Amino acid sequence: MKRVCAVLGLFLLMTTAACQSAPVKLPSASIGPNEKSLGPTEGSSTGIMLFGVIPIIQNTRFENAYQEAVQKAGGTRLTDVTISEHWFWAFVLNGYTFTVQGTAVGNK
Repeated sequence: MKRVCAVLGLFLLMTTAACQSAPVKLPSASIGPNEKSLGPTEGSSTGIMLFGVIPIIQNTRFENAYQEAVQKAGGTRLTDVTISEHWFWAFVLNGYTFTVQGTAVGNK
C-alpha cells in the first residue's frame, strides 16, 4: 500500500509540474490621431508537444493569442503589449500557454 501511494504521489507531482515566465513589455506605437483606445484586453493560446516531438498548434499560438486579444475588444491592433508564457508538463505531452495583454486600439 505504501508503494502504491508513493508511485501515485510521484505521478501526481510529475503531471502537475509547471513553470511561468516573467511578463515582458514590448514597445509599440502610440495611439494615432485617427485612432481611439478601446480599453484593456487579453488573449491566450496553448500549443502542445506530444511525446516531445509532435507539435500541435505550436507555430501559431503567438499569432492566435494576439488575434484573440484584438478581436475581444473589436480593435485593429494593441498598444502597451505585455506577453507571458506558462509551461506545463504531463505524462505524454508538454504544454505552452502564451498570453498577450494590452490596450486595444480601433479606428475613430
